[in-house]
Amino acid sequence: MKRRKATPGRPQTRIRLKGRHGLFDRLAGAITRLAGSSYAFSGAMLVVLLWAVCGPLFGFSEAWQLVVNTGTTIVTFLMVFLIQHSQNKDSIAIHIKLNELLASHELASNRVISIEDLDEEDLARVRVFYNQLADYAEEEGGLKCTHSLDDAKASHIRKKESRMARRKKS
Repeated sequence: MKRRKATPGRPQTRIRLKGRHGLFDRLAGAITRLAGSSYAFSGAMLVVLLWAVCGPLFGFSEAWQLVVNTGTTIVTFLMVFLIQHSQNKDSIAIHIKLNELLASHELASNRVISIEDLDEEDLARVRVFYNQLADYAEEEGGLKCTHSLDDAKASHIRKKESRMARRKKS
């Protein structure tokens, strides 16, 4: 990542990115990419077909059924952890990208950066606030009427008072 030039009011920061060096990260990434490919699907379909063809040879025995049940259980168990690892990394990357967009826009509220760290009760309160913001925008004639979270209520009150003053004059 490139180093930004220091500007007044903006501290100079330096982030060193190491990339993928962990063995688990490399292995999980490779397996996740492979498991999501058409080759993996084709291989799994081939295994199931071979298993089904072998059914009559083994007399559809319990051992024959146990082979596929055990195999699918083990694969499913391991894939759950690999998929969760992949989703966690993707989620973190998306949050970082969104935080950068919020931090870079002067009209955006920086109070919502890292909002994912709040507990459910706090998130519910923020949701109520945004619902109220949407109500204000609806009263003003559309979502683009109010841009700043911090100024939304003041803007709404100011507009409402202005309308009332015009009505009194008429």
